[in-house]
Amino acid sequence: MDERFPPPGRLRAAGPYPAARLGEVVEVLHGERVADPYRWLEDGDDPETVAWVAAQQALTEETLSGVSAREEIRARLAELWDYPRWGVPVERGGRYFQFRNSGLQDQAALFVSDVPLGEGEVLLDPNTLSADGTVAVSGLAICEDASLVAYATSEGGSDWMTWHVRDVESKLDLPDLLEWSKFSGAAWRKDGSGFYYGAMDPPSAGAEGSGRTGPLKVAFHRIGSGQREDQIVYEAPEEPEWLPTAEVTDDGRYLVVSVSRGTFPENQLQVLDLERPELGLRSVVSDFASKVTVVASRGSELFLLTDHGAERQRVVVTDLALPEAGRAGWREVLPEREDVLLEVRHCGGRLVCHYLHHAHSLLRVHELDGSFVREIPLPGIGSLAGLEGRAGSRVVRFGFTSFAESGSIWSHDLDSGETALLRASAAGVEPGGLVTELDFATSDDGTSVPLFLTRRSDVLPDGDVPVLLHGYGGFEVPMTPWFSVAHAAWMERGGLLAVAVLRGGGEYGRSWYEAGRLGAKTNVFDDFCACARHLVTSGWSRRERVAANGASNGGLLVGASITRHPELFGAAVAEVGVLDLLRFHKFTIGWAWKSDFGDPDDPLQYPWPRSYSPLHHVVPGTCYPPTMLLTGDHDDRVVPAHSLKFAAALQAAQGCDSPVLLRVEPSSGHGAGKPTSKSISERADVLAFLDATVAAGRPRLAPRRGG
Repeated sequence: MDERFPPPGRLRAAGPYPAARLGEVVEVLHGERVADPYRWLEDGDDPETVAWVAAQQALTEETLSGVSAREEIRARLAELWDYPRWGVPVERGGRYFQFRNSGLQDQAALFVSDVPLGEGEVLLDPNTLSADGTVAVSGLAICEDASLVAYATSEGGSDWMTWHVRDVESKLDLPDLLEWSKFSGAAWRKDGSGFYYGAMDPPSAGAEGSGRTGPLKVAFHRIGSGQREDQIVYEAPEEPEWLPTAEVTDDGRYLVVSVSRGTFPENQLQVLDLERPELGLRSVVSDFASKVTVVASRGSELFLLTDHGAERQRVVVTDLALPEAGRAGWREVLPEREDVLLEVRHCGGRLVCHYLHHAHSLLRVHELDGSFVREIPLPGIGSLAGLEGRAGSRVVRFGFTSFAESGSIWSHDLDSGETALLRASAAGVEPGGLVTELDFATSDDGTSVPLFLTRRSDVLPDGDVPVLLHGYGGFEVPMTPWFSVAHAAWMERGGLLAVAVLRGGGEYGRSWYEAGRLGAKTNVFDDFCACARHLVTSGWSRRERVAANGASNGGLLVGASITRHPELFGAAVAEVGVLDLLRFHKFTIGWAWKSDFGDPDDPLQYPWPRSYSPLHHVVPGTCYPPTMLLTGDHDDRVVPAHSLKFAAALQAAQGCDSPVLLRVEPSSGHGAGKPTSKSISERADVLAFLDATVAAGRPRLAPRRGG
């Protein structure tokens, strides 16, 4: 160790780990005997599990209570979080709907006004729906004349949704109530008579939070009728792993049903002409060989965004009036570019195109024939946070965020070409005091891996900077710049935020995604570990100062990285992670992830998840870095058992005194809809853990407190 730098502080667990009984479960999987001694922790309602989790919670609380900076961090987070946050306004029927949070409200309220960003009135305040703020609005759809709003609520972070209908004028709910919906939006018919939504059969008693879910159906609910009267528009009972979604084109003519298999980004596309519903659904794309989305309709023509023949996507047109509406009849309008075409909106008779260039946003405007009009200027290296516009309106409104920018709202006039700032960022962070650079690390196979580096302008690469290395790398999800209060607090205290753009994501097209899934999944972990090494060799830090962090698939990333290369990290924070790769498909929606991880029940695919499953690569006697595992007791997407079993295994195997802590948030799920109060408490604990591990002993510069 370089003697110029003091070693990071030694955070130790406040006491012995709660005893975890070793069960005798052993399975033979494709000829291999696999022990699962902590299988009993999968039953979250069992008294033994409940007692063990409570003891873990007590140990974590006692350990973190000994971190001197914890309350200071909590107070500063509350201070930073207390700023007004407004979403991009959505126009319907001459009214503007917008979610707003005054600062420390647990949930954002829905406002309605007669002008964009007007003072308006509260239409729906979810903070009144529960005493602890754990009921969230998880879906929203506004009918064409803005008289009715369909909204879904979810409790305790669950993925289950209950749909309600509110009258905008009276601000009262109608009797309509639709239960047991999941992974669904709502799509209104143009006449406001009802809407389409995703419905599931009710789960068996006791299996609401852990039982396998599916199949999903598309149903039509007519306003004023009971749910039992809802018409099933699409279902495929023989294909329980198909996930249909529904939308209605802007002109109201077509119902579009997109059907995917799990989370894999390829889908079928079926269309119902609502002017001639007796003809039934018509197949536009009948296979799963490409990704295709309807962008706009014009008469019998549909504009489609697709990666067929273009891994970074292009726009084509198909004519439903012709006998051949499949790929053979497609006409290209907007060819593939070097940048990824992420999203297209039909606004004011033009195509507003959202591209990704090295994982940050660009906006371009094209005519419907594909000819280029202009680029819409964006404030810097960042991401769109909402893009709203209508086919009949010349104005486009969008949000912009970055690692330093908490969220501004802009408008662009498609006729004049003028772009105006409607609302500036309001967080108490000084954006000009933070610097973002795009660096590149080199992975084991020579692949160049982008790495966003953000820090205070006075933090320099002195070889000892505390680093929070964050990543995801999966499901074709792009990792683009976004604002986080916790990240701002980390950087304010002198830390470097490093966000890795890993294979498996959607930043560079289909080949980038394919290079990080199934048999190639280990490339993702190699990329992340290469970034950790690069942060050291480039002079920023040393391995004792580098903390790994990720959530969900990113939690898997952290778990796999520290079990493969524990020597690279000074700490690890894995949140709601997929950590048992041999049983992930047994619970809730886990079966849908086989597209990325492989199928453990398939003897040909089993070796892939087996080769990196964190739970099955914990080696007794190994010195693992200080590790904090976070989950929610109501997480019905990645069930808590993943984190519980991994914590038990890691604690039992730990070969040094570095702590392994488990934090289970009550009345909380996978993350969506988490109340502000819970978020502040959770982030305070994470930052306190990091302060006592990778940042300990580091002289802290005086923080800049912007207004």
